[in-house]
Amino acid sequence: MSMITASTSQPTLFDFSDSSSGVVELFPAVWGAVEGLTTPDVGTRREALDRLLELDAPRLSPLVASVLSTRLVDPDLELRFRVVRALGEVLSPSDPAKSPSPAVRLHVKFYLSQMRRREVYALLQVAEQYMPAESDIATLLNACSYAGTALADIVSDRKEPLATRRQAINFIGRVGFIDAIPALEKLAERLESRMNGQKAMPFAPPSELDEKSLLPAVQAALALLEMP
Repeated sequence: MSMITASTSQPTLFDFSDSSSGVVELFPAVWGAVEGLTTPDVGTRREALDRLLELDAPRLSPLVASVLSTRLVDPDLELRFRVVRALGEVLSPSDPAKSPSPAVRLHVKFYLSQMRRREVYALLQVAEQYMPAESDIATLLNACSYAGTALADIVSDRKEPLATRRQAINFIGRVGFIDAIPALEKLAERLESRMNGQKAMPFAPPSELDEKSLLPAVQAALALLEMP
């Protein structure tokens, strides 16, 4: 898990140390799309994102990458999914020849380092609906030292949907948030105790059977976290 402790300067529209050609010509189109990405109309935001991705702007522009990061909590789940994929590509490019500049990566990592429960929860919602995003979500969570705490809080919150809690458990194990081990152990102990109690009193009405379905995921995550 990485940690960004230093503050960053204001992001520029383009990083001119990047060797990509034609950057200056992209100014008007990129600026208009950035404005569109922040409008209330979801259709306009989707079109703006289409344009930015067509122009490869998240890789070339620190400002675009920063604005894109703020859309990780966009109310439109499909747009949020596409933002996750785009930022995952910035941090872990599939084509090393198209790696973004250090400035772009720095601004994305700085934003991610500031994530709290709201942003982490928004990522879990994407994971529930879009399995292809799981690897990118793990990459984004790994850039936030607080993510383990947020995930542990979600796991322990019995008011949250089971699917969301299960996603939180899975990412704790996948990314390796060892600070979440106490929360997982406490949950495992409670679920095992309840299951044993019901075995001893089979006549008792079952309670929260669905929550017990979390136990295999908890055990799997703990096994991953305890590996040398």
